[in-house]
Amino acid sequence: MKHLFLALIAVVLISCNTKKKEEIATPKIDNETEIQKYIADNHLKAKRTESGLYYVIEEEGTGKQPDANSEVTVAYKGYFTNKEVFDQSDVKGISFPLQNVIPGWTEGIQLFKEGGKGILLIPSDLGYGPDGAGPIPGGSALIFDINLITVN
Repeated sequence: MKHLFLALIAVVLISCNTKKKEEIATPKIDNETEIQKYIADNHLKAKRTESGLYYVIEEEGTGKQPDANSEVTVAYKGYFTNKEVFDQSDVKGISFPLQNVIPGWTEGIQLFKEGGKGILLIPSDLGYGPDGAGPIPGGSALIFDINLITVN
């Protein structure tokens, strides 16, 4: 009887501590209003993807268009909606596989062709999420000026 009682207690404790994945998922931070205000204040003609990424193609570009498995070379400047710069490359850019960057870049860079320039407006859930990284506080919407130099 004692063992049955302990087994019952263990089952109850385990079932109480087991939560569905969506119950323990990190809550989504909504940057929609912040990004739309930035777009309006800066008179941008941005398009929105289904994921919530906004983008502006300023120069179409004429070269290859990358896919999610491409390695690319990109010159960029990253800043917050208050225009405070947190990172930027030099004009030669940096090379990286699109699989190794934040989801907003993986999706957004694919919208450009080689030689293309524009802006990515990335909500937190496609960036560094609620925890942030380095100089980027959690929940931050991110803006990137992008120049896709090459698809390697």
